[in-house]
Amino acid sequence: MDLLMKKLTNSIIQIIIFSLIPFLWWLITSRKKMNFFEWIGLKKVNNIKENKLFAWIFSVLVLFLIISVFILYSLKNVNVASSEFTGLGIKSLPSILIYAIFNTSLPEEILFRGFLLKRIGNKFGFIVNNGIQSLLFGCIHGIMFFSAIGILKSMLIILFTGIIGWIMGYINEKKANGSILPSWFIHAVANIFSGICYAFQLIE
Repeated sequence: MDLLMKKLTNSIIQIIIFSLIPFLWWLITSRKKMNFFEWIGLKKVNNIKENKLFAWIFSVLVLFLIISVFILYSLKNVNVASSEFTGLGIKSLPSILIYAIFNTSLPEEILFRGFLLKRIGNKFGFIVNNGIQSLLFGCIHGIMFFSAIGILKSMLIILFTGIIGWIMGYINEKKANGSILPSWFIHAVANIFSGICYAFQLIE
């Protein structure tokens, strides 16, 4: 219960922190044009069948999970966010779900695919801006591990997560009418997988 409450509290804090700059930006520039949730991409997806969205989501999710296995093996002796679930088994599942869905994936999707991709894109265009947000997304997942696993593995993590970030940005903007729900789902499932691997000690 203590771990669950910790994750709930951390999730609220993370969402507020990651949403603060986007919210202020919206308040100043766009509050009279549309509501904040639509502006950030938390909206219904249309034309799902026409855009073959489920096929895209499934393909990227499989790729993300494969990459996650590589990352988990690279970090198996390193203390990471999911490490606190180590050996806790099924009882940690509620905490893992909160952690994966609200503590990590939602705040990051709001910031990277909801804010950076959409707003900088107004200036530089989709291709450049998607590259910027995916590079930053990759960097926050790799740079912190330079001293623990070395530059080469860290750079591979940056590259792989950056590629995933770019594809998720593409799906959101080109296949889901700007909704961040697809990338949120993909990101959350990958983080659930990571948490379960630690909880049941599947990566040894």
